[in-house]
Amino acid sequence: MSIENVVDFNTANTQAERYTPAPEKLLKGNPEQILHNHYASDCGQLNAGMWESDVGQWEVNFTEHEYCEIVQGVSVLRDREGNAKTLRAGDRFVIPAGFKGTWEVLEPCRKFYVAFEQKS
Repeated sequence: MSIENVVDFNTANTQAERYTPAPEKLLKGNPEQILHNHYASDCGQLNAGMWESDVGQWEVNFTEHEYCEIVQGVSVLRDREGNAKTLRAGDRFVIPAGFKGTWEVLEPCRKFYVAFEQKS
């Protein structure tokens, strides 16, 4: 393993994946989302990169533990009981595996993420 294996997000030339939430999960809008998964471990359990989304709201079900850092925009994360957390540029947090609720983007949002998918 050498320095060439280090992934620098500033220079990574990762293909953008463009998608929208599945229709059955969509609650508001039709937000285009862009994913740049800059790193995927050989075992398939760890991913890291950048995610962006247009305004909208959809249901989420996290099967992975995800560290996030919002770098642009405003979103609201809600649990199934309706409790909400507003997320803004500069916020850093972890969403544990098993979290279910909704993600709503109020202003176009960009985040860096590191996600760990725990195998059972």
